[in-house]
Amino acid sequence: MRRFQFAIFVQNILSMNETQFIPKLYTKKPENGSVSWQSPSNIALVKYWGKYGEQLPKNASISFTLNNCVTKTTLFYERKSSHGFEFEVYLDNTREVGFEPKIHKFFERVVLYLPFLTDYKFRIETSNSFPHSSGIASSASGMSALSLCLLSVEKSLSSVEMTDAYFNQKASFLARLGSGSASRSIEGDLIVWGEHPNIEGSSNLFGIKYPYTIHKNFLNYQDTILLVDKGEKQVSSTVGHDLMYDHPFAEQRFEQANNNLSFLISIFENGDLSKFIKIVESEALSLHAMMMTSQPYFILMKPNTLEIINYIWAFRNETGSKVCFTLDAGANVHVLYPEAEKEPVLEFIKKELAQFCKNGGFIEDQSGFGAVSV
Repeated sequence: MRRFQFAIFVQNILSMNETQFIPKLYTKKPENGSVSWQSPSNIALVKYWGKYGEQLPKNASISFTLNNCVTKTTLFYERKSSHGFEFEVYLDNTREVGFEPKIHKFFERVVLYLPFLTDYKFRIETSNSFPHSSGIASSASGMSALSLCLLSVEKSLSSVEMTDAYFNQKASFLARLGSGSASRSIEGDLIVWGEHPNIEGSSNLFGIKYPYTIHKNFLNYQDTILLVDKGEKQVSSTVGHDLMYDHPFAEQRFEQANNNLSFLISIFENGDLSKFIKIVESEALSLHAMMMTSQPYFILMKPNTLEIINYIWAFRNETGSKVCFTLDAGANVHVLYPEAEKEPVLEFIKKELAQFCKNGGFIEDQSGFGAVSV
């Protein structure tokens, strides 16, 4: 019994930072209202793959926040007298019952930090600027937008001043509990999520703005997303992360990711695009290597994914371009390149790479600066 009590005591000490997000008693009780936020997706440069506890990362990650691939969410709320959660979810004005179990699970995770969730019934109306199931991280943009809406409601319930810094931090904390990568969609343009010994202020609980020098080479960085496969994910993120628990190379992978983030600190400062490319492409291929060597194993790339990669490598060798690629856990390719090369790389994409996309589809995007109230 004493050993059990000691374990609980230790766990409480470890979780003390989370208590900062538990609100004091609400002093205001609006009957109804609505709030709207627009939040972007993001593309990880150093990948998060593998988690523990409640949505905590096994390694630190860093991402570019995107600018054009966004989710807009409007949250309507109305006071109720019944107990429990009550909500409906609409995508593009159509009820999406299939989304609601995930939102219910999210509410269960965050109700300690948003106790008003049981006092209101909600209508969640959401829409994406990009095709659903296009391989773009809609969970990141969607869960961050919803978290921001909920936090705006909480702000209206309290007479205690909430600073912008605290608002963003708690929004990232809440978003993480819905989707890990969503913690990196609140701000921009470079966001770190996960404790890292060389990055001051980094945390497993929420994302932070990258705190050090960023060379002009990385400003307004371009990301053109090639839509190789517009279907549903072959493997869900949850299943993919779970495969890391008993993976024979998991610990080496977590160490590799943290080392790569250390290397990026000097690269972001000195603007070395060649070294940037090596890390970003290696990270993408390492992510897929982990899936190919898991049990069960999966190949998430398609033949056209490999065609695009080889064309990018050939173009880079022939022209000296600093274009590169990265991948999420799917077949689509994010083509990354500095703003100075926008015109020639877009021409290359249209002439050479679009043929490998489904119906020639691709999305032009670039790094952005996070969510906005709308």
